[in-house]
Amino acid sequence: MRPTGALHLGHYHGALKNWVRLQHEVECLFMVADWHALTTAYDDPSIIGRSTWDMVIDWLAAGIDPDKATIFIQSRVPAHAELTLLMGMNTPLSWLERVPTYKDQIEKLAHKDLGTYGFLGYPLMQAADILIYRANQVPVGEDQVSHIELTREIGRRFNNMYGREPGHEEKVAAAIKKMGKAGKQYQELRTRYQQNGDAEALEAARLVLADCANIGREDRERLAGHLEGRGKMILSEPQPLLTEASRLPGLDGAKMSKSYGNTIALRETPENVTKKVRAMPTDPARVRRTDPGNPEKCPVWMFHKVYSDASTRDWVVQGCTTAAIGCLDCKQPVIEGVLAEQKPMFERAQPYLEDLALVRRIVADGCERARARADETMHEVRTAMGLVY
Repeated sequence: MRPTGALHLGHYHGALKNWVRLQHEVECLFMVADWHALTTAYDDPSIIGRSTWDMVIDWLAAGIDPDKATIFIQSRVPAHAELTLLMGMNTPLSWLERVPTYKDQIEKLAHKDLGTYGFLGYPLMQAADILIYRANQVPVGEDQVSHIELTREIGRRFNNMYGREPGHEEKVAAAIKKMGKAGKQYQELRTRYQQNGDAEALEAARLVLADCANIGREDRERLAGHLEGRGKMILSEPQPLLTEASRLPGLDGAKMSKSYGNTIALRETPENVTKKVRAMPTDPARVRRTDPGNPEKCPVWMFHKVYSDASTRDWVVQGCTTAAIGCLDCKQPVIEGVLAEQKPMFERAQPYLEDLALVRRIVADGCERARARADETMHEVRTAMGLVY
């Protein structure tokens, strides 16, 4: 996560709750992405420093256990920057320009100058964050799957370029020559795939290889690896671990976001929670207390779906549609549900708020473990690239 401000309940239901579950099932590394925060907050980095420790405390408050997972800060593992640099030497510019979120973010953040090298290259740095730990799964929502696909392509290209067998180029050239006219077609299709990520070209090239009778099994496998960018597995090819989209909207029914001013912080005071929920807009049809309403048209109903049990939801539907209950009556169970969820978070956070040194020790230990793992990968990367003298 990027440290760009206080975490809210949208972060908890969208990601943190899933992280807490995953740490008991697989080995997890959770990173404070401070360098990534600079890609959009480069003109005011003060918020990054202010938010880093608060965010880690929020993670611990949510239930992340430093004895089960590694918590670390990106900038304290310099190998991330080195791998980003080295992979940038052979990652086509067109691959970065076609990332769906690139143009989307430029449009959404039109008030900022994002025509920077850092912003264009953030997917490459994101790939380095993943590949340097040889992660095999990355928990993401559907909107982030394309980033994981790009990460696999970057890792595959690196493996193909630097994990080759001795005499790889000569053997590939000889195999293509054996293919005759089909060899030229194969090369054209491979170029389209490698430069533009053309999936149709990839499938067409596979068919050309499958139909070519002039090459044997060994050459066919060699050319398949050359086509797809496969070589010695120096960098892994991670898979997306899809997570359920957050069902918790903002207080106004839109996406919960600090920029929209519609959030409830992870550690919001009970007084503020009560005040914010009571001020939530409701079904516009309920102008007077006696007017019936429709829960599906009310933002409060979405909170009931998260925080209320079946009997309470039935009570809400019955009471709202018949005007048997008022909107403040309807909001009270939501207030109680949010406060009940936050109570253990406050309790878990308290020791760290009283002694920040505890948090710093957890992060220092996590950074040390992360550096050790990253250095193992970087030794292989440097060796493969001929940078170990």
